[in-house]
Amino acid sequence: MTRQIAVVAFARTDHRRSTEESSEVELLMPVLHAVLRQTGLRTADIGFTCSGSSDYLAGRAFSFTLALDGVGAWPPISESHVEMDGAWALYEAWTKLLTGDADTALVYSYGKCSPGSVRDVLTRQLDPYYVAPLWPDSVALAALQAQALIDAGDTDEAALAAVGARSRADAAANPHAQRTGPPPHDDHVVRPLRAGDCPPVGDGAAAVILAAGDRARELCERPAWIRGVDHRIEAHALGVRDLTDSPSARLAAEKAGAFERPVDTAELHAPFSSQEIVLRKALRLGDDVRVNPSGGALAANPVMAAGLIRVGEAAARIHRGESDRALAHATSGPCLQQNLVAVLEGDPR
Repeated sequence: MTRQIAVVAFARTDHRRSTEESSEVELLMPVLHAVLRQTGLRTADIGFTCSGSSDYLAGRAFSFTLALDGVGAWPPISESHVEMDGAWALYEAWTKLLTGDADTALVYSYGKCSPGSVRDVLTRQLDPYYVAPLWPDSVALAALQAQALIDAGDTDEAALAAVGARSRADAAANPHAQRTGPPPHDDHVVRPLRAGDCPPVGDGAAAVILAAGDRARELCERPAWIRGVDHRIEAHALGVRDLTDSPSARLAAEKAGAFERPVDTAELHAPFSSQEIVLRKALRLGDDVRVNPSGGALAANPVMAAGLIRVGEAAARIHRGESDRALAHATSGPCLQQNLVAVLEGDPR
């Protein structure tokens, strides 16, 4: 790449079980104002805007056009949208800046999961002919993956519980987290997964600002330079996949340059504890790598924003000087079907 792009600002909501008193616009506006305030930029200074969300969650077509009210009606903007997690909106904005068509970009995403049953909504991602009519929800499919890992000898229920406990303990230092403290020791939600192994249902939004070259250094004392981004997808049919592995995550990491040098931090979008086991192996993360210091998706998982939050959290640690080289991961679809990996670095200290 001849042009260097960096994350220069990150903001997110305080994630809550329900924000029924707020619309998507009201959820977004404080985040958009906060991320712009960090850089001193105005809407007119942004060269490109890209958002990520899902009409299925909102329950109406083209719902993202209403959310644009949070950006403002004036001045006119160059805008795009992806029906995906905001991490894929970041990918589009990154490629836009690489072309030189813009020097700055605003990326935001949001998800309100509280109005309905998100477990049922996510069945719409499945094969519409053979699988979706059976209504296997996201937790049941994650349980199949967890059981496959246990049967293969890769983990056990105690190890899964330890992942959930560590995530919630780390989330205690994150003022935006939805869940903190020891996970409950209760019955299985779907065997072998218990409540501590599953993500909370909640609402939230996030936003980042990207900038190119010298503009990034003007806006941020220590920019988080994006050294590479790539995303890959598995076969749609679950029956032809090895659920104990994630070749698409591994390939995305390879193409993004993650294996060229070790990383010190990894923010993994692993909504279920079993998925962290899969990703650690696929991404070759050793015990010396700090995984999900923010608490990860087990502490807060606003659908369509949780992946962008992983990128933002990794970038924020670089901004604060707590990391020098970080990996950020986002996923979409059942059992880690589609995976995006970004590698971020700070300037040498």
